[in-house]
Amino acid sequence: MSLDRRRFLAQSGIAGVGVALSGAIDALFTAANASSGPRHGYGALVPDPAGLLDLPSGFRYRVLSREGDVRPGGVVPSSFDGMGAFPGPGPEVRLVRNHENRVGASVPVVAPAELTFDPVAAGGTTTLHVRPDRVEERISLGGTSTNCAGGQTPWQTWLTCEETEVRRGDGGHEQDHGWIFEVDPYRTVRNRHPTPLTAMGRFAHEAICVDPRTGVVYETEDAYGEKLGCFYRFLPAKPLGGHGSLRAGGRLQVMRVPDVPDLSVVQDPGATFGGVEWIDVPDPLATTTSVRLQDYGPRGVTHAEKLEGAWWGTDGGAYFVSSFAARAHGSEADHQGQVWRYAPATRELSLVVVFRSTDSDLFRTPDNICMTPSGGLMLCQDGDGDSYLMGTTVAGEPYLFARNRQNIGTESAPAYGEFAGACFSTDQRTLFVNCYAPGTTFAITGPFQR
Repeated sequence: MSLDRRRFLAQSGIAGVGVALSGAIDALFTAANASSGPRHGYGALVPDPAGLLDLPSGFRYRVLSREGDVRPGGVVPSSFDGMGAFPGPGPEVRLVRNHENRVGASVPVVAPAELTFDPVAAGGTTTLHVRPDRVEERISLGGTSTNCAGGQTPWQTWLTCEETEVRRGDGGHEQDHGWIFEVDPYRTVRNRHPTPLTAMGRFAHEAICVDPRTGVVYETEDAYGEKLGCFYRFLPAKPLGGHGSLRAGGRLQVMRVPDVPDLSVVQDPGATFGGVEWIDVPDPLATTTSVRLQDYGPRGVTHAEKLEGAWWGTDGGAYFVSSFAARAHGSEADHQGQVWRYAPATRELSLVVVFRSTDSDLFRTPDNICMTPSGGLMLCQDGDGDSYLMGTTVAGEPYLFARNRQNIGTESAPAYGEFAGACFSTDQRTLFVNCYAPGTTFAITGPFQR
């Protein structure tokens, strides 16, 4: 389906509303099929003869890793999710990749004892050393559960997030879960004896981003059931202190937007709310009650469904994504995705864009997100069915950048073609991205600077 910009804006319900952002993040829309020409992205997608990944002409991919591969460090685990890219020596790039495995996973994370938090849990992280002529990968964290997304720190480590609230004893687990762990991509010795960052809270974590000026960590929660998730900030006792500094503790706070108990009701891009408040979480360990359900007084706090991707903008704001909301799930309104910006300097929260229901699967459910070398955005689409990497130009033109061709499964072994973990190398020449299932990590190169 081809959709020009005017029709796209009309169908999305944002015609006439400017969503240009300051700094290097200049525009944000969902995706539409791209026309040829540089102001419309990189051109139409070209079917891949190998049946893996459709890309625009001039781009090519390299498969770095697949679940079930046998490496010197063991069998590559399944369920590829969030990922971060770090500079290595010379041309090498280090990737830290999450594995969102639960007990019973098809290919669990199997780590040495010194890298294992809970021997029953099946999740963790893998660190890849990507070189021009080969790829080496080894488990860097094991014994964690449901490692979904996370984020990079200014001191070049990875914070991996457990998206679960499973307790010790549940399913045989020997530890409580729902923590954040720090992974060092350079020194494996630092990953021994995994230590949960308990002061950062125990809940269904999704992603984080860090204010590089203050060290404040912003956290998203992807929770269902009684009340939806929240948006948090962590005030570290030792801000910007380098590896291990977050173990010193700090204060976990939850966001309250006055008179907005549920973010789904906000449907107008550009809507801005001042006076955002941050309320101390009474029990970050969730000893008896989930963090989002604790007593925050008669005014409560602000909730939202499916809070997922987060990143720090070069304009001094923390951006975060709500992939969708549905009244059937307990939200007060429906949408197919929101992107929000919180400005610490002014304590303002703004809705950048809302994705409304359309007749196309292209216009929905953003998840992980990163910035492109040209200043636009790359968004990973969540959900089943056809999955796309969606981009924007700095002028706000939406385009499709990639289509996953691997999402044809069987009833007994379904594929889940969600893209995840998109991130660029430091030199901005390579885009790394995962396919969730079958777990595949791609390195994509081409004329990104065009």
